[in-house]
Amino acid sequence: MFDDLRRAILARRAALIGLTQALIRVPTINPPGENYREACEVVARHLQPLGFETRFLRATGTPGDSERHPRWNLVAWREGTRPGRCVHFNGHIDVVEVGHGWTVDPFGGDLIEGRVYGRGACDMKGGIATAVIAVEAFLEIRPDYPGSIEFSATADEETGGYGGVAWLAERGAFAGADHVIIPEPLNKDRVCLGHRGVWWAEVETFGRIAHGSMPFLGDCAARHMGAVLAEMEETLFPVLAARRTAMPVVPAAARASTLNINSLHGGQAEPEPGFTGWPAPVVPDRCRMVIDRRFLVEEKLAEVKAEFRAVLDRATRRRPFDYALRDMHEVLPTMADPEAPVVVAVSRAVERALGRPAEHVVSPGTYDQKHIDRIGRLRNCVAYGPGILDLAHQPDEYVAVDDMIDAALVMGLALADLLEPEAG
Repeated sequence: MFDDLRRAILARRAALIGLTQALIRVPTINPPGENYREACEVVARHLQPLGFETRFLRATGTPGDSERHPRWNLVAWREGTRPGRCVHFNGHIDVVEVGHGWTVDPFGGDLIEGRVYGRGACDMKGGIATAVIAVEAFLEIRPDYPGSIEFSATADEETGGYGGVAWLAERGAFAGADHVIIPEPLNKDRVCLGHRGVWWAEVETFGRIAHGSMPFLGDCAARHMGAVLAEMEETLFPVLAARRTAMPVVPAAARASTLNINSLHGGQAEPEPGFTGWPAPVVPDRCRMVIDRRFLVEEKLAEVKAEFRAVLDRATRRRPFDYALRDMHEVLPTMADPEAPVVVAVSRAVERALGRPAEHVVSPGTYDQKHIDRIGRLRNCVAYGPGILDLAHQPDEYVAVDDMIDAALVMGLALADLLEPEAG
């Protein structure tokens, strides 16, 4: 099967490039969540001629869903010739903001020296295209396979997945799946078993507004937040940096606990684009900070929260102020068993396709495995796909065509192994 599958994939090189480009050229920036339906239709148009039934499902009422930015998802399935296992490929269609520093059109999908460039090329539209082509090649050489193959192209992974995989899992979309492969860009020779935990929270400090020329008549909420930041620098960041996990998180620096200041706002709102006036002189009576705390399997979420609240309490001893701490969302760490069938099958396929053993890793950030595990109750799930992890969310993001070819071969071999283990 190996040679036949490889020939079938190589014959689809142009189709693989074209599908990747077509997906990149649909700018699905999240937030706010643009053009989701159009991206789902790109995938559906490729799957339908292969015999897949497709459904478009809107996650009405989920965070961010609106008539202007509806949360559309695609679910597709194809039955085999006889009963058997079900393999599900899941990929998210949303991408992060473009940012600055690009030297190519971020939504051009340009093919330059064997690389397809654009926002989402690596994370993870190249992975979605790779999975589709892998399945198409598999169907050519194994049209009489047992079991079933499923696809989902889903919304909002970049903002938590609540309008995508979480919503689908709550409605039983993964109930029939035995194995799930998510083509996130963890490098083509790695099998990703899971991810660290995450806690997002908003801190707000309170003061009193006053004229900026007489700040002594007010109470500056921004200065109160400065006390919080000083306390974090002195007592929290050093402690987090010293912790280590036994999970094989990559890169190695992410084996520590981390905290990122995701945003910081104080005082007057930023002016609308095009406004040419000056701000008014006022003392800010509110200051808000959003934190992104990544924690380890060895840490308890309740302790993580208590540790941060202690930082806030210590900061109030630097200078008295009132504050509020609000949970935004939280995800526990998850990791598949290294001996789980899907881990074994994908690892074996990596070694066959690339000629070297697969490396088992854990992602520094969460992805939609969390919902398949916690809501879908399916732990037989991994991330595997083309793309270099460090390129995700960067300017001049790209995916190498040869890496997609190799990853498609891995996916096809793993698919055959999971559906027909006796066939070899």
